[in-house]
Amino acid sequence: MVLSTFAVNLNKASFVISAPDIRKLPEDTGVEVAFAGRSNAGKSSALNALTRQKSLARTSKTPGRTQLINVFEIAEQHRLVDLPGYGFAKVPLEMKLKWQKALGEYLEKRQSLKGLVVLMDIRHPLKDLDRDLIEWAVDSELPVLALLTKADKLSQGKASAEVLSVKKSLSSLGGDIKVQAFSSLKKKGVDQATQVINDWFMQDVTEPEQE
Repeated sequence: MVLSTFAVNLNKASFVISAPDIRKLPEDTGVEVAFAGRSNAGKSSALNALTRQKSLARTSKTPGRTQLINVFEIAEQHRLVDLPGYGFAKVPLEMKLKWQKALGEYLEKRQSLKGLVVLMDIRHPLKDLDRDLIEWAVDSELPVLALLTKADKLSQGKASAEVLSVKKSLSSLGGDIKVQAFSSLKKKGVDQATQVINDWFMQDVTEPEQE
């Protein structure tokens, strides 16, 4: 068994693979932190901000372009996973169902998943699919970081009020849920979110024993 006892450096993230489903992903070992959210929540921009890279995750003016499971390696046995966006994209129903299947399979079957970052526009948080995802994570005993993105669109007072409102709404679920305001543009909340993700990566990593 190899124990992960060092703080990873998110800045070292590098692209590994884009996969249509979990069968094409790297071996299911180590620790993965996944990012999920509605197609207009600013997921790619958040990943770029957290890794201090301008174009690690591709951003688009057309929401819903993340159609595959994108994997980025931070260090050996430590990965960030960008899941397909949900709930907004103007694409054929067949395509949406395909994305949702890939998302669901990953969440339900991926053993190396140790933390889930759920991104929501701070002006429109906790849509039905967002809440469903967070409830699933709590039921699965998976820690959640709810990032309320685009916080620069609101005054500091209004943003703080939204954070408190979301915390209150989710408090009945129990579980390990953290909520914070986030702005990729202003780099607001980047350090706090990085610390949470690092804590998840510090969990034990078990590798197959050598014979």
